[in-house]
Amino acid sequence: MFRSLALALLSSVALADPAVAPAPESTQATSALPASAEVFIYAARGQSDKQLDRDRYECHNWAVRQSRYNPSDPHLAPHQQIQVVAAPPAGRDTVAGVISGAVTGAIIAGPHDSSEGAMIGAVAGGIMGAMSDSARKKEAEAINTHSAAADQAERARLETQASDYRRAISACLEGRGYTVK
Repeated sequence: MFRSLALALLSSVALADPAVAPAPESTQATSALPASAEVFIYAARGQSDKQLDRDRYECHNWAVRQSRYNPSDPHLAPHQQIQVVAAPPAGRDTVAGVISGAVTGAIIAGPHDSSEGAMIGAVAGGIMGAMSDSARKKEAEAINTHSAAADQAERARLETQASDYRRAISACLEGRGYTVK
C-alpha cells in the first residue's frame, strides 16, 4: 500500500505546475518625470531678479491652469501601493490534495479495498490540487499584468501633462521677454 501511495503522490505532484508563485516585481525605479523636466530662463531684456521672480510665479500659475500639472505638488509622483502577501509554496495544493484524497479514498473504499481507494483518491485529489495551484498562478499573473498596465498609463499621462506644462511656461516667459531653454 505504501508503495502505491508514494507512486500516486509522485505522479500527482508531477502534474502540478512548478511555478505557482507570483512573478517578482521589477525593482527598477520609475520616475514620473523625464530628465528634461527643468526649464532654464534668462532675462534677455535686463529684467531685475524681483521682476524675474514675479514673472516666473505668474507664468507657473498660468501653465498649471493650462496643463493641469503642477511640478511643485508634493503628491505628484504617486507611490505605488505594494501589498506583500505570503504565497503558499509551489505545489502545496497538489500535495494536500494527494494526501486528503488518499485518506478519503481509503475510508470510502472500506477495509477490503483501502489501498485501491487510496490510490484513486490520491490521483483525484492531486488533480484537483494541481488545478487549484494553476488557478492561483493565473490570478497572480492577471494582477501583475493589470498593475503594470495601470502604472504605464499613469506614467504616460503624467509625461504628457509635464510636456504641456513645459510648453505653456516657456510660451508665457518668452512672451514676457525671456530666453527659455
